[in-house]
Amino acid sequence: MSTWANLGLQDSASPLMEQLIFFHDHALLILVMITVLVGYLMFMLFFNNYINRFLLHGQLIEMIWTILPAIILLFIALPSLRLLYLLDEINEPSVTLKSIGHQWYWSYEYSDFNNVEFDSYMVPTNELENDGFRLLDVDNRIVLPMNSQIRILVTAADVIHSWTIPALGVKVDGTPGRLNQTNFFMNRPGLFYGQCSEICGANHSFMPIVIESVPVNNFIKWISKNVNS
Repeated sequence: MSTWANLGLQDSASPLMEQLIFFHDHALLILVMITVLVGYLMFMLFFNNYINRFLLHGQLIEMIWTILPAIILLFIALPSLRLLYLLDEINEPSVTLKSIGHQWYWSYEYSDFNNVEFDSYMVPTNELENDGFRLLDVDNRIVLPMNSQIRILVTAADVIHSWTIPALGVKVDGTPGRLNQTNFFMNRPGLFYGQCSEICGANHSFMPIVIESVPVNNFIKWISKNVNS
């Protein structure tokens, strides 16, 4: 999760987020190079005394400053397209989780396991534990196995919501009457925090998401306990 003075992206917890961070750095490097070059040229224009009254056209330089930006855009567009297709790729999932957005809480269904389902509300500030995070902790966390392909189905019961976990590189809109899906793969254990990122009403800020990534045997114990109860 983000902490004070964290100006960069969160540490990734999935291969897709790693690729998103690599693309971000790649695009940022190109932008810095363009900014430095254009800034240098504009700065030098103020201090030179070159004058040519007979300069009417420069076809060579015009060809260069037309073709060069097109090539630079290709260096951004091709990795971007590759990443878009990777994000949409649905591999054979080990677990399917359904998330339903409400005003203003989430409900979850593990349809693979005899329909284990629960609601997840934000923990109010006056009920937080000493090690809890204000506006981010919930009463019922999502528990999912690490090193497993997870499919998430997202919809909404009332207005448009958006299920977002930055550390996993996942953002899926939940729209009433529609079912959207994506997948992710958590490569380390831990707690991953997210929030609704679609303005959905007065308490939009108060419907956080918490995923608890655990080893597969711990997940089997957790799911067995919930199925039996």
